[in-house]
Amino acid sequence: MLDWISANMVEIIGTLSGFLFLYLEIKQSKWLWPVGLFSALMYIYVFFVAKFYADMGLQFYYVIISIYGWFHWSRSKGKDAIELPVTNLSIGLFIKLLLASLFIYIGISFILLNYTDSPIPYWDSFTTALSIVATWMLARKILEQWLVWVLVDAVSMGLYIYKELYPTAILFAVFTVLALYGYFQWKKDLAKSKTI
Repeated sequence: MLDWISANMVEIIGTLSGFLFLYLEIKQSKWLWPVGLFSALMYIYVFFVAKFYADMGLQFYYVIISIYGWFHWSRSKGKDAIELPVTNLSIGLFIKLLLASLFIYIGISFILLNYTDSPIPYWDSFTTALSIVATWMLARKILEQWLVWVLVDAVSMGLYIYKELYPTAILFAVFTVLALYGYFQWKKDLAKSKTI
């Protein structure tokens, strides 16, 4: 057991920081962004070793979007400033994000098929493309990002079981359930803000 823990320490630390990230996300704390950056750094290594190249590339994106999210969520100044509100996804933005997801998916699939030894290029591309879009939605505090995460987390859980990344599979099983919880929590906050 100790040998397994030692051999998987980076993944375990990444998993634990992932749990903290999700807790802070549900609470709408801007501190989720530095925790997310740390978790992304851990998972760059984990996914490189597992040959999940699109997921590894996604972690580099998470590093950048964590900096963007930190500044976007911290843009209010002074104690009387209003925090960034939760908003709904408009139809127009939905169509744009759907097209963006499709183009990202095609691009990543092409790269994985032609330039890597990825064992699951299409599924890796699928979860990566949707994760890129969902994280951007999170940075903008769009409620429906949670629904995208439910799909991504459930599919990812299956992929990590397939690759025997069991701590990460557990993390994503919990993520799937908590994404539903996060959706309803944010929805309540959005309803409250509309009545004020």
